[in-house]
Amino acid sequence: VQLQASGGGLVQDGGSLRLSCAASGRTFSSYNMGWFRQAPGKEREFVAAISRSGGLTNYADSMKGRFTISKDNRRNTVYLQMNSMKPEDTAVYYCAASSVWGVVALSRYDYWGQGTEVTVSS
Repeated sequence: VQLQASGGGLVQDGGSLRLSCAASGRTFSSYNMGWFRQAPGKEREFVAAISRSGGLTNYADSMKGRFTISKDNRRNTVYLQMNSMKPEDTAVYYCAASSVWGVVALSRYDYWGQGTEVTVSS
């Protein structure tokens, strides 16, 4: 699976942004998808995940209620809707695919996109 993230940009404090991750290959529906982010000088961290069918989701505590992950298997695309954004959300956001549900460790994800940069100005 090849992943291509897009939708990053500059947004003001309190604003919204939607990221997309397009996947190539016929097996997209077989994978659980996740979003991660890496802020300058920090380690990459888990943001959200969605199961193969899209029926289950999981969020990092700091994103609950503000971010929404969704998956469209017909379009081979996973989305991350980010609302009420804060300057601390500034990071490069990565999408990733895993054959295992419910994991947050980077090592459990098999495929990674190239990242899209998000900047939240105060």
